[in-house]
Amino acid sequence: MSIHNIVLRLPKDRIGALIGRDGSTKAKIEQECGVKLRIDSRTGDVEISAGEVPEESDISTARMIADAIGHGFSYERASRLLEPGNTLVIVDLREYAGHSRSDLKRIKGRIIGEEGKARRVVEELTGAYISVYDRFVAIAGTVDQVKAAEEAVRELASGGMHKVVYGKLQERRTMMRMERMKLWRKPGEPERDRGPEPIPGGGGV
Repeated sequence: MSIHNIVLRLPKDRIGALIGRDGSTKAKIEQECGVKLRIDSRTGDVEISAGEVPEESDISTARMIADAIGHGFSYERASRLLEPGNTLVIVDLREYAGHSRSDLKRIKGRIIGEEGKARRVVEELTGAYISVYDRFVAIAGTVDQVKAAEEAVRELASGGMHKVVYGKLQERRTMMRMERMKLWRKPGEPERDRGPEPIPGGGGV
């Protein structure tokens, strides 16, 4: 395998999403990343190779987008990975559930929450995108966003209380907000403390 050619295997039931209607998603990835995709729907193998201008091909980003779609993201959400500095992390929940289907279902339920509340709150507090698919949790965003969301997901998977996890994320967001305020505050201007922001959705799960 050369640096101008990589192959990854995706779940076969996600190949349709990668191709898109009339090949539209495949075409978008090829155009945005300057690559060529060869997709085998029988095996789920996806070959990503450099386009006509190899030096302008972004194979690593194309791979992240394909991987994100393969783990449950829509193209619209996965395309966030086109932004410079954004990344993708995939957590295998078998690290916590082993091969127990009942434990996997329980852990996924904790991460998703009732009517998707837990996932939505973590997304809102971190700014990352999260997809829970099969035994995986895929997380996309900036390095800092992904790190915070991954820590939250792993803590929930380990049995951590939702309220505690949300509190840590809220504290992180408040600290980041204060740092931004310091950068924009004029010399001599007093620091304003608006107090903690409410947790999205309120309450716990």
